Amino acid sequence: MLRYFVADLHLDDKRPDIIRAFVHFLQEKAATADELYLLGDIFEAWIGDDAPPPSLQSVYDTLHQLSSASVRLFFQHGNRDFLVGEAFMHQIGAELLPEVHALETPHGTTLLLHGDQLCQDDAAYQAFRQQVRNPQWQAAFLSKSVAERLDVARQLRAASREQGAQKAEYITDVTPSAVSDLMEQHQALLMIHGHTHRPRMHTNQSPQGGVRIVLGDWDASAWYLEQDEEGSRHFAFKLPDGNPQTAELQDFLAAAD
Repeated sequence: MLRYFVADLHLDDKRPDIIRAFVHFLQEKAATADELYLLGDIFEAWIGDDAPPPSLQSVYDTLHQLSSASVRLFFQHGNRDFLVGEAFMHQIGAELLPEVHALETPHGTTLLLHGDQLCQDDAAYQAFRQQVRNPQWQAAFLSKSVAERLDVARQLRAASREQGAQKAEYITDVTPSAVSDLMEQHQALLMIHGHTHRPRMHTNQSPQGGVRIVLGDWDASAWYLEQDEEGSRHFAFKLPDGNPQTAELQDFLAAAD
C-alpha cells in the first residue's frame, strides 16, 4: 500500500507556479499511489461548491483523472477550505473525511487531521473556528451571492493575516497536551497534520511515545509525505519557473515505526 499526504498548498490564481507544481505532482507521483490524502488548506479559499475558482480547472481535471484510474482520493477540511462539500467530492471522485480520522496501517493507528484544532492556546481562533464550522453559519453564508461571499472571504483573510502577525509563535503552534490527549484517546502511534507550516518530525508526543509528523506547506518548495510498508518519509521539491523537475530536497524523517 503506497500513500501520499499533502496539506497547505493554498492554491490560488496568484500562484500559478504552485498550481503547475501540484498538477505535476499528481501526474508523476500520486498517479503511482494507491491512496492520496489531501489534509486541508488545499485551497486558499473556498466559498462553496457552486463557485469553484476557475483558475484551478487543471487541478480538478487531474484529480478526477486519478480517481478514475483507481487512485483513492480523500479530502479533509482545513481552516481555509472548510466549505468544500459533497458536490465537489463527487466532481473529483473523492471521499470527505471527518475532522479526525483514524487510519489503520501496518505501523498501527495513524491519526490524520488538518491540525488547527490542536492550537488550543489560540482562544480567539478557536472561537472563530467554532463559529464558521456551525451549520447555521455556513447555511447563512452559502445563501449569499457569489460576490458577497467573495467579499466576506477577502475580509476574513485580511483579518487572519493581521491577527496572525500579532501573535506569539507558541500561540500559533499546537498545544502539546491537545496532541497527547488525542493520541492517547485513539491509542495512536503516529499523527500526521499540517496547518502550522513547520515541517518536522516530533517524537515522544504521547504516553505511548507517539510520533507526530507536520506536513510542510507549498511555497518555495512543495512538500509531500510518502508512506508504505517500510514507514513514512517527508520530501520536497523546489518550485522553479516553468515545468518543475521533481528532486528530493530532504529526507529527514526516518521510518515512523
